[in-house]
Amino acid sequence: MTATAHHPSAIAPHVLRELRDHDDAGAVPRPYPYDAAGAPLRCCLRRGRAEERISLVSYAPLRRWAAEVGCDPGAYDETGPVFIHTDRCEGPDPASGHPFAETGALRAFRRYDGEGHIAGGAMVRLPDDPARSQEAVDQALRTAFASPDVALVHVRAVEYGCFLYEVRRP
Repeated sequence: MTATAHHPSAIAPHVLRELRDHDDAGAVPRPYPYDAAGAPLRCCLRRGRAEERISLVSYAPLRRWAAEVGCDPGAYDETGPVFIHTDRCEGPDPASGHPFAETGALRAFRRYDGEGHIAGGAMVRLPDDPARSQEAVDQALRTAFASPDVALVHVRAVEYGCFLYEVRRP
């Protein structure tokens, strides 16, 4: 894997405890059947496996970040579905590189400033070679954080528009 200064953040353990009770839309989590493609788990930043119990919950990543840093993202706040383990998990493997960097995938890198407002973005088609795919993600993050106004980046799957993970300014 490529060494990187940009570290993906999984959903924090204390937030996962809250989401397993009631999600950010106020709903009780819903069990989700096994998906042979492996649902992207935001608690450990890897694909789900056949023997695992997972849930689908609504999550508001920008709202939670804004509350943490004391700003109001206003209309940029959004809530969307994410997959998590139904029960506690080990969390991400810090040596695994950029998660969900499947070859050929299309990713959006949405940038936010310190007030929680959109500060640009980019769409990147990941190369077919896994090592080059990791490098493409790293390059997209270097480009995003080249602007001093960018406080964090949300990486999203373009095909479904879903939030995959967050990267904060190093």
